[in-house]
Amino acid sequence: MTLALENQWIWDSWYTHDGQRWHGYFLKANKSLGDPELRHFNVSQGHAISNDLVNWEHLGTCLAPSEGPAFDDTTTWTGSVVQGPDGLWHLFYTGGGSAEKGLYQRIGHATSTDMHSWERVGTGLCLDMEGPNAAHYEREHAVGHWHDRAMRDPFVMKDPECDGWLMYFTARAPGIAEANAGGAIGFATSPDLYEWTLQPPVFVGGYGQLEVPQVFEIEGRWYCLFCTAAEHWSEERRANSGTAPVTGNHYLMGDSPRGPWRVAPGFLDGALPCYRYAAQVLMRDTGPVLMGFRDGDKKTFGGYVMDPVPLKTDAEGLLHIEASEGED
Repeated sequence: MTLALENQWIWDSWYTHDGQRWHGYFLKANKSLGDPELRHFNVSQGHAISNDLVNWEHLGTCLAPSEGPAFDDTTTWTGSVVQGPDGLWHLFYTGGGSAEKGLYQRIGHATSTDMHSWERVGTGLCLDMEGPNAAHYEREHAVGHWHDRAMRDPFVMKDPECDGWLMYFTARAPGIAEANAGGAIGFATSPDLYEWTLQPPVFVGGYGQLEVPQVFEIEGRWYCLFCTAAEHWSEERRANSGTAPVTGNHYLMGDSPRGPWRVAPGFLDGALPCYRYAAQVLMRDTGPVLMGFRDGDKKTFGGYVMDPVPLKTDAEGLLHIEASEGED
């Protein structure tokens, strides 16, 4: 079985466990649009629950763009969900507004007691390219150089090294002549999940964009999963990766959640056309698994999240997928 809807496409998804079952959140858009490329600006967020990451019960829409003029009145894109120390659940998500035709992305924040009905905190705006560390980012839309002002896909986690919280997000660094060498993993910190401070990126380079970052630890090693497209590989990565450019999911390796980070050799999970995109690593009792949506080209776009596949590490700490027989 898969995480799928009959009349809607599903793409980016993210997950959390409430102590009893899994909650899956995902982007969705109506198949009546005809062209799957139109889904990005006709989006809402869905919610489903599962005991095993295979069999899912759909609970419907849980967040949609704001109705009035707002930073998120055009898009409510990919995010993450965490539980605060008081038991309240927090959703951090990507917002895009009509005032800038959805081309400027910012981070939004909403809370919930039931993990489904989300209420924006204040205006919802949580983090923007502001403050002294904004100079480390492409803070304005570099028209003609890149297609948007990137600040999206927030991944939030408890700081394992001290009190507080860490946020990672898709961003870009300024002043880099090669557009495909300017992708960055942005970074912010918070003492309480409400007040966030923009920090310098924890990684820059290799690709034009490193989408949907997710940081996790396996057996004492730190990883930052991301996804990217073949057309966004830098010249350096094309020359030194040891593999031809593909679209899919890869990762950084680091000594701590703050890095320093380095691109892992090869490429974890890629194909042309893309097979699986925007994957997440989830920790089950039997070990880590990888889940992502079935992509494809315009004619073969899947629009559903595939079943989890086991993820293993070798002696050097490199990640490997153990695909199930007949996986699709």
